[in-house]
Amino acid sequence: MTTSSQTAFSDGPNHLGYAWAVNAQPSGVGWRGTVLVPAMSLLFDTVACSSTHDESRDSTGDITTPSPRFSFFVTSLEAMQALSGSTDGFGGDLRYGHPDGLSGADAICADTAERSLAGAREKQWRAFLSTRAVDAIDRVGDGPWYDRLGRLVARDRDGLQHTRPKDADPAIVDDLPNEYGVPNHDPDGTGYVDNHDVLTGSDAQGRLFRDDATCDDWTSVQAGTPRAGHCWPQSDENGRHWISEHELPGCAPGMHLADEDAAGPAGCVGCAGGYGAIYCLALVP
Repeated sequence: MTTSSQTAFSDGPNHLGYAWAVNAQPSGVGWRGTVLVPAMSLLFDTVACSSTHDESRDSTGDITTPSPRFSFFVTSLEAMQALSGSTDGFGGDLRYGHPDGLSGADAICADTAERSLAGAREKQWRAFLSTRAVDAIDRVGDGPWYDRLGRLVARDRDGLQHTRPKDADPAIVDDLPNEYGVPNHDPDGTGYVDNHDVLTGSDAQGRLFRDDATCDDWTSVQAGTPRAGHCWPQSDENGRHWISEHELPGCAPGMHLADEDAAGPAGCVGCAGGYGAIYCLALVP
């Protein structure tokens, strides 16, 4: 199966390629919304799997409103295309009009959060990225962190420092969700895509992996081979670490979303299966 890249449009946060237009509907079956994808729409239901949520529920226990604790996501392809203005995304240069890579990446997180939930930009968002000056694990607060629908991702920093986030809701622990609360392996409801790689520049403890593993501190599309984790495991035995799994072919913008055994481009952040996504965490839920 081969999935081609999809270009985001610019006519609003709920009309961007395959954005989610989320609407609360008191239907008795929980949180409902519409996935907008080219030439189609489909309905989904998401049911909570943890008792730690803080959002409103109906008599059946289903989620009926988005969680005010929204504090974790993987940036979607749609967001990276829209904010970068390119179908290939940002690559390793995440400055986004800011003087340094981390400030730009944090702004990407804030703007992406706002696209999915009005007012979410006001939280202090931090990209889970290491540089030569600071480790990712030391810049994201103390937790806990929840996804867009209020499902627990990790209770504290110790919970982040595991192969998969410790205590994460079973519904998302092996398929971390994007800013809409959608597990990222099938982001638009059309089938699985090979988008597992997420930029971190970090080792398994969330600390700098190596000086050349950050695309020159996230300011370059040429320098280095960035370290990445996997937002979903490639198998039960291999490719499981969400923070630190392998180095990517290069820092250039680009994506490869085809099956894992298909040949892709070379030298880009998405060339091994992805599009240069980043993790975003809020300092306070």
